[in-house]
Amino acid sequence: MTDQPVLFLDSGIGGIPYCRHFIARNPYENIVYVADRKNFPYGNREKEELASILINLTEKLIKAVNPKIAVLVCNTATLAALSELRERFQKLPFVGTVPAIKPAALASQTGRIGVLGTELTINEPYIRELAVMYGNGEIFGIGAPELVEFVETRINTASAEEKKTIVKDYLNRFRDAGIDTLVLGCTHFLFLQEEFQREAAPDITVFDSVAGITHRIESLLKENFPEENTSPDTHRKNSSHQNHLLLTGTDEPESSWITWAERLGFSLSLLEES
Repeated sequence: MTDQPVLFLDSGIGGIPYCRHFIARNPYENIVYVADRKNFPYGNREKEELASILINLTEKLIKAVNPKIAVLVCNTATLAALSELRERFQKLPFVGTVPAIKPAALASQTGRIGVLGTELTINEPYIRELAVMYGNGEIFGIGAPELVEFVETRINTASAEEKKTIVKDYLNRFRDAGIDTLVLGCTHFLFLQEEFQREAAPDITVFDSVAGITHRIESLLKENFPEENTSPDTHRKNSSHQNHLLLTGTDEPESSWITWAERLGFSLSLLEES
């Protein structure tokens, strides 16, 4: 198994649930998780600006960690820059994260699909095209930058009642709009998945893309590295196996990032500025 890592990239902690899911199935892959705290949050940036940020960051990461596959574990980043990244870095396979519109549209009985995400995500024509393609559905989107901030800064300290309250506030708005399926269209919201599922039942079904992204990564690994045994049952541990958490920016890691690195069992360091 090659020492090259699988790269997960997000503006903050949002991609961690995706990273954990992949590791659970592929424990012997080297992982680098990059939190672009220097440019957090992504959701309030113009599409062209964010694409430029991600192209520059990817160039640095290719030089710094030489990934064998790159995963944008951010819906906003994917919608803003995936096509440009694939065009610019043709030798590096990319996996994007897009809202789970297809399964939500196929499951909807009312044709009214709720999407909770950043402003850039909910205003992206592509998600409406998917809704029509797979279910003749209509998108009702709510932009929630304050929920991204809540997850990023308070998810580890907020009480159960606080989490329940903030989730119910959004669900009340979705219910008023008559939706019966809800897509968590920002990776950060996976940290509140249990709360959304509990409070949405029984009339609203909640969808996310975690399992689908893991399967897509595994498929690309098998396609691009056929000499490796990348099945979940592999017992061939890489002797140099190690996982890293990289932060952008020049400030020392905040205590929250030290805690996350410890929880993940990752080493923690800064991505060197060039």
